[in-house]
Amino acid sequence: MNQMTRRQLLAAAAMSPFALSTHARADTPATFTNDEIVDNGHRFFGSLSRGLAEAVQEAAHRWGLPNAYILGQEASAAFVGGLRYGEGRMYTRNAGDQAIFWQGPSVGFDAGADGDRTMMLVYNLPAVGAMYDRFAGIDGSAYFIGGFGFTALGAQSVIVVPIRTGVGARLGINLSYLKFTQRATWNPF
Repeated sequence: MNQMTRRQLLAAAAMSPFALSTHARADTPATFTNDEIVDNGHRFFGSLSRGLAEAVQEAAHRWGLPNAYILGQEASAAFVGGLRYGEGRMYTRNAGDQAIFWQGPSVGFDAGADGDRTMMLVYNLPAVGAMYDRFAGIDGSAYFIGGFGFTALGAQSVIVVPIRTGVGARLGINLSYLKFTQRATWNPF
């Protein structure tokens, strides 16, 4: 009996209709400019350039310039309660890039499923190890076939702004958190 890998399961969920690493210290982390974020986002997201540029500009207006960002993919599903799983790479100026995973539960008036390509802007990250925490927030989704949007999550003084574009059918609003880890896990709590 073959077991599916997490990546295969994420890919399968996206098509549905409905780690241990060294802790790098980031002393006075350098930021990324809006142009760098938008350029990398264009390569990552492809044709959704205008929406990405507007989301990055709005985030910069609210929180300034990010000192890290994550590019990855995720899948989620909900019916009142839901789950989200994702994986990607986190990029920083002085600590390089490394694999990162996230998962989390949600509860609210929410139903459907979606698979997304995700860019997360990270603000006020004092050290890479500060990412391995739970980031809470309110999330809203309105997908029919496809969609684009962003929200903000916080823990301590660190802000994470996921910008998502994906396919699926989903509608609702929920309270949720994302738990970032160094290794893939099925435990969303």
